[in-house]
Amino acid sequence: MKDVQTAKAIPQIPSIDLGQAAALAETVIKDTTANPAPLGLMGFGLTTVLLNLHNAGIIGIGSMILAMGLFYGGLAQIIAGVMEWKKKNTFGMVAFTSYGFFWISLVALIVMPRFGIADASDKNAMAAYLFIWGLFSIVLFIATLRMNRTIMLVFFALVVLFILLGLGDATGNTTITRIAGYEGILCGLGAIYLGAAQILNEVYGRKVLPIGEL
Repeated sequence: MKDVQTAKAIPQIPSIDLGQAAALAETVIKDTTANPAPLGLMGFGLTTVLLNLHNAGIIGIGSMILAMGLFYGGLAQIIAGVMEWKKKNTFGMVAFTSYGFFWISLVALIVMPRFGIADASDKNAMAAYLFIWGLFSIVLFIATLRMNRTIMLVFFALVVLFILLGLGDATGNTTITRIAGYEGILCGLGAIYLGAAQILNEVYGRKVLPIGEL
């Protein structure tokens, strides 16, 4: 009889629904980290404008463009991509880390032959390089159709830029490369605008620069 009373006295432990526990944890643990997208957009935009000033024949290519490509276009975008991973943003993670390594690889293509590490790539190799990045950009452009109009225009311009630059190298036609340069400047300015919009809209708590939400 005492055993029965003791058993009744022991409180029953309620069963735990793991799904509800996970949902509760996500509600309680809020993400307070900053938005990394403006860093990635500015790194991409500023470096794209500078490189395409060269493609347009306005400035020469030198340490300024190479340094920007290595550190701001490259390293800063990779940092932004890693931060987007923390934000669970697959698009941002893939885009920023990929284009960050694009800039680093582009710098390597220019610098490696000068140090005798590898032979310089010929026009056909560079055309293939640019076309494959254009194909990659098409995939990301399709994803932007669910985002906003500004980022759609930026990635559309980026696809066109890679195609024009690839055609310029494949044909050896400098006029196409010059046209690509001016188009690339617009592409870079679009990324700068989007980055600026995200910064200013957050700081002022209102829509200072519209981005065309869908």
